Amino acid sequence: MKKLLVILLIILLTSFFMMSCLHLPEQETMMEQEAVVLLKYPVVLVHGIVAHDRGGIVQFWGRIPDVLRKNGVQVFLGNTDAWGSYESNAEILKKTVEAVLQQTNSEKVNIIAHSKGGIDSRYLIWKYDFGDKIASLTTISTPHHGAEIADLIYKQNIIHTDIAKKALKIFGELYGDVNPDLYNVNYQLTTAKMKEFNEKVGRDAGVYYHSMYTTIKNSFDDFMFFYSYWYVKNVVGGNDGIVSEYSARWGDTVTKISGRISHAEIVDYKRKKVSGMDIPNIYLEIVRDLGGRGF
Repeated sequence: MKKLLVILLIILLTSFFMMSCLHLPEQETMMEQEAVVLLKYPVVLVHGIVAHDRGGIVQFWGRIPDVLRKNGVQVFLGNTDAWGSYESNAEILKKTVEAVLQQTNSEKVNIIAHSKGGIDSRYLIWKYDFGDKIASLTTISTPHHGAEIADLIYKQNIIHTDIAKKALKIFGELYGDVNPDLYNVNYQLTTAKMKEFNEKVGRDAGVYYHSMYTTIKNSFDDFMFFYSYWYVKNVVGGNDGIVSEYSARWGDTVTKISGRISHAEIVDYKRKKVSGMDIPNIYLEIVRDLGGRGF
């Protein structure tokens, strides 16, 4: 049974990659916004595992960057690795933030991060003492308390063999990462390692932390996560197909996004309404809230 689940998880990751690579035609027309968003600082979007934002055919954030820009928001991409450790990605993100600050002549940036991107961003702020450069960190579906899926994979003996580690490294290199480390990334996201992470990596008093998350009702809401939803549901409860509701809740403010939106759908890969909601409008509300807070 465990071997079957591992195979299914590999299929899941491959499916997520393939779906995120699709640049689908826009099937829904975005509503015209009535007012430009007043935001003091630019926004940096930081993706999680599987995804990358270095150009090519991949449109990981869907319509989100364009919609934000059309509404007056300065938007930049994090440029992190798809399979990089949080130490490695934080170093890349440090360079990105410094470049954005120089380019925009701003004092700070607002980071909006999806999934593991939230962990990379938290480590950035802590490791490099970036509290004076980051106004806010909004995490969306981030496994702050670890991922039960990572626990399952880590329990499989095959994942610890030399041949598996070499294969994972080659896969990451073919993927185009600068510093791929798939084996370590999975280990870092286990619930035990994230417990250690949270005990070490604290919050900066100068940064506003907001965690947001979604859930789906059942495995049929998004077939990409059919088996993973079922597994996480049985282990810990409500989830978005990958990250549990429990794990996503962290920070100064916690918000559950209404609707039945999966872990992948929240980054607008379908480029259409999900559960009756236009995904880019969720991000518009995020930046409007940040603007109202003076960020």
